[in-house]
Amino acid sequence: MAKYGISFLFICFFGIFTCFAQVAADCANAVPICYNTPVNGGTNGYGIDDFNGATISGCITQGSGTIETNSAWYKFKVGEIGQLGFNIGFDSSEDWDFALYRTSDCTSLGEPIRCNYFDNSDDSRFIGVGEDPTGIANIQYDDWLDVGPGEEYLLMINNFSNNNSGFSIQFSGNIFVEFPNTALDCNIIDNLLGPPVIACDNETVVLDATTVDAEDYEWYLDAGTGYQLIPGETNAQLSTAVSGMYRVLVVRPLENNLISETQVAYAPSPETFPLEDETACLDGTAIDFNAKDAEALGAQSSLDFRVSYHESFEDAFDGANALSKEFIPTEVAQTIYVRTTSIENSMCFDASETFVVNGIELPVLDFETEVFICGNEPIVTIGQRIPDNDFMYEWSSGHTSSLITVSEPGVYTLSVTNKEGLIQCITVRSVTVVFSSPPVISDITVEYEDDASNVVNVSLEENGDFEFQVDNGIPQYSGVFNNLFPGEHTVTVRDVNGCGSDTRDFVVVGFPKFFTPNGDNVNDTWEVDGLSVLDNPVITIFDRYGKLLYRIVENSPGWDGTFNGTLLPESDYWFKLTYTNSLGEDTSASFINNHFTLKR
Repeated sequence: MAKYGISFLFICFFGIFTCFAQVAADCANAVPICYNTPVNGGTNGYGIDDFNGATISGCITQGSGTIETNSAWYKFKVGEIGQLGFNIGFDSSEDWDFALYRTSDCTSLGEPIRCNYFDNSDDSRFIGVGEDPTGIANIQYDDWLDVGPGEEYLLMINNFSNNNSGFSIQFSGNIFVEFPNTALDCNIIDNLLGPPVIACDNETVVLDATTVDAEDYEWYLDAGTGYQLIPGETNAQLSTAVSGMYRVLVVRPLENNLISETQVAYAPSPETFPLEDETACLDGTAIDFNAKDAEALGAQSSLDFRVSYHESFEDAFDGANALSKEFIPTEVAQTIYVRTTSIENSMCFDASETFVVNGIELPVLDFETEVFICGNEPIVTIGQRIPDNDFMYEWSSGHTSSLITVSEPGVYTLSVTNKEGLIQCITVRSVTVVFSSPPVISDITVEYEDDASNVVNVSLEENGDFEFQVDNGIPQYSGVFNNLFPGEHTVTVRDVNGCGSDTRDFVVVGFPKFFTPNGDNVNDTWEVDGLSVLDNPVITIFDRYGKLLYRIVENSPGWDGTFNGTLLPESDYWFKLTYTNSLGEDTSASFINNHFTLKR
């Protein structure tokens, strides 16, 4: 924790952060304001009907006879461009409404551009435009105003409850951060003592009644019991110390005296107490700054003061860019600047304290999360190759080193802890160890559904994580292939984890499952399609006992079901295929040992 500078508190004076306490029931007498007002004495009645018998204006509807019940009218003029809002503060047991009109003409108000008519069932302490100054989500707030120089506004504030203890007005928005002295045009206020002042209670406000031809000055104070002469105060300026209504009598020649009045109100000045530093893991977990508010406030009430947190002193000073109260640290060390603000007067604040959020870095683990071992390598070392001596390592197997050697497949989890004090920041990473064996093709079957359709099934000795590919086709995870073209093919089976492969050649031909050599010229001979794609193909036909019955070579006629001119009986017969492969070798086609049926 650390102090930063001194407490910064602004004085509301002479058009800079000024205020009015008066109320006017009629729009024509609207009270000009150019900054915050102190709490006034409330409203009592509505004077004339400013809405000329209308029953509705925006969201404000007729109550008992008129739109207004107990109303006060104010006017203000914008001096700069920016975002503007305001807060109307009151007793939470009361019901206040407002309507804001972008005009200076009371006879032509038009529709309000911002309006509130809720019944305050939530016991809110503020209504307005922008954001509730207490930081809560408040349905009784309208959107910010985007304003420009010269724009004039009329604000009607109306009490709709039996209780009526007064209200205050606070202006807000970025326009007051960028243009604190000129956001609103104070030239609309014509008063010798200037507009009323709301100041912080550790300040002195100086009222100036300097008049060129003055012969004498008399100062009076009304602290709640009527105006009383302030003894000994006869100068043009008066230093005030207490809240109240102040009056000056300027004695001039020929008894052409002047009288001017204004109000001075003092709001409580906050003090920010030292805050303890925070430590947290840089793992995306948030620190609850709401819990820090009590440290900053000490014995001060959260109903009177609001605490905000900022990344820079400038932001804390301006009350800008407040951090989320659910703060997620992202740096190893980050200074947080604290601002404590009076809710009654936002210009009374203390931005003197800071604290540090220390972020603990999480251990970085970069080892592979999957390790595949071929069957001829029975062990493997897994884990973090380069350990950090400041970290603690623990495996799910109980080992406490950064690397371990395993000989069984499974999932192994490593927890690495970076500990600072009582804070432990842990990174967890798991590695899956898979032991693989190279694929071995055990069989290839070719099932012929008819002379045009076939199903090739590649079988393996053991299951595994394999992919199958015929010739240069697209690899697939199934060993079943449908309707391959007749001819010689190569199937390759690979372990997807890089643990070897196996390759086999096979031949697909087309042949009928039966033939009927009965002389009707339909299926009278048995033939094999697709031999033309092979070199020197030879089909040999056998009976069930393995007796050679017939040979079919390329372009030769099919078998007519006879042996040496003798008709053979109905039965199943088998065939084999030989050919010259791509290496020029005579070979017997593997996996072809099929049969067909002779029918009479």
